[in-house]
Amino acid sequence: MNIQQIVDFAQADTPTEYYRPAADKILKGDPEQSVRNHYSSPCGQFSSGIWEGAAGLWKVNYTEHEYCEILQGVSVLTDREGNSKTLRAGDRFVIPAGFQGTWEVLEPTRKVYVIFEPKA
Repeated sequence: MNIQQIVDFAQADTPTEYYRPAADKILKGDPEQSVRNHYSSPCGQFSSGIWEGAAGLWKVNYTEHEYCEILQGVSVLTDREGNSKTLRAGDRFVIPAGFQGTWEVLEPTRKVYVIFEPKA
């Protein structure tokens, strides 16, 4: 292992993948999303990159643990009981595996994500 294996997000030329949540999960809007997954571990359980989302509301069901840092925009994360948290630029948080609810993008949002997917 050497310095060439270090992944510098500012210099990564990772291709952007565009997608939308499954149609049955979308509750409002047309939440187009993109991801630049800059790193995936050889075991496939750990990954990190940049995510961006357009305005919309969709259901989420986290099987992974995810650290997020909001870089721009405003989103609202709501649990199944109706409790919500507004997420803005500068916010840093972890969503534990097992979280279910909704993610709503109010203003186009960009975040750094770090994901750990436990083995089943």
